[in-house]
Amino acid sequence: MSQQTFGFVDPPDDPRVEPLRLGEGNVFVGTCGWSYRDWIGPFYPNGIKAADMLPYYAERFPAVEIDSTYYRIPSAATFAGMAERTPGAFRFSVKVPGSLTHLPVEEGLGVHDDARVFREALEPLVRSGKLAAVLAQFPYSFHPNADTEDYLGAVRAALEDLPLVCEFRSREWQRPSTLHLLEEIGAGWCNVDEPHFKELLHPSADVVGAVGYVRFHGRNAKQWWTGDNAERYDYAYAPEELAPWAERVGEMAASARQTFAFFNNHRFGKAVKSADLFASLLRVD
Repeated sequence: MSQQTFGFVDPPDDPRVEPLRLGEGNVFVGTCGWSYRDWIGPFYPNGIKAADMLPYYAERFPAVEIDSTYYRIPSAATFAGMAERTPGAFRFSVKVPGSLTHLPVEEGLGVHDDARVFREALEPLVRSGKLAAVLAQFPYSFHPNADTEDYLGAVRAALEDLPLVCEFRSREWQRPSTLHLLEEIGAGWCNVDEPHFKELLHPSADVVGAVGYVRFHGRNAKQWWTGDNAERYDYAYAPEELAPWAERVGEMAASARQTFAFFNNHRFGKAVKSADLFASLLRVD
């Protein structure tokens, strides 16, 4: 199955938000989510309404990853509103529902109803050309074997016309055979920055298909296995930690039509600061 290419409309000039141009590809830097109360002050002005957060964000970043869809699928009207409140060049990546990625494999093959609902809800983003990708994040317990590889094919088939990117937590997936499998089924690979445990993915610059993708989770090793989502992603990147990633993203942009770099170290607006810092490093390079 070939990689889907809709959504890759060259973004128009817009003074409010523009992707970076590296080589032949566009690079979009943003954050994982935008609606955080603890960003008021560090990023959003005091008194901002929840409905005004996305337009404010979209005046400062060219893309965002929606993670809340892991828990609940919004209506098509909700996605239509997101498309309407953002500039024409803006792009959304949307996380696949957890019912498709976090159920036991023997149970998950029967969840195509959620896949259908998810696909139908995304239609406004598809029509507007603002859908960058859908991200299937699989848990650490999801290890490579014949059953899980078949399951990846089933997820791809259930979301067959969407630009799918897969994120793995177990380093066992980080091998050439996985990249070949993703190429065969028409899915992309998600590179990851996270604590440097041997069990987790190591830094990489792999691209499968038309989409390059990186997620920055922070390196809070102390809280990674025991903390909640707020504590786990409470981390501030230093310039020297991101500089090697600027080189990797440059490599990715040489082969990907569009590359997305999203920061998930969201506590107290640290993702915003990291994204700004990373974009500045890319501009220098």
